Amino acid sequence: MEYAGWTLMDQKADERSGWSWWYLLLIIQFVAVLWPPFYNRAEPSWYGLPFFYWYQLIWVIIGAVLTAIVYFATED
Repeated sequence: MEYAGWTLMDQKADERSGWSWWYLLLIIQFVAVLWPPFYNRAEPSWYGLPFFYWYQLIWVIIGAVLTAIVYFATED
């Protein structure tokens, strides 16, 4: 189907290729685990797990949630 010289598929592809402010949420996860001296310590421990391990594990969950938020917010 043609519309003013553009096909509807081309128009949808152009709308998708745009940048969104939602992508900035992904930087939060990147920055939080980027600098190991921030979390390279044993205390406080949680159920016997040193801080180093549970900090990284909690960011796996937070990262999944942030990724889902960005996905659903930028979905067409």
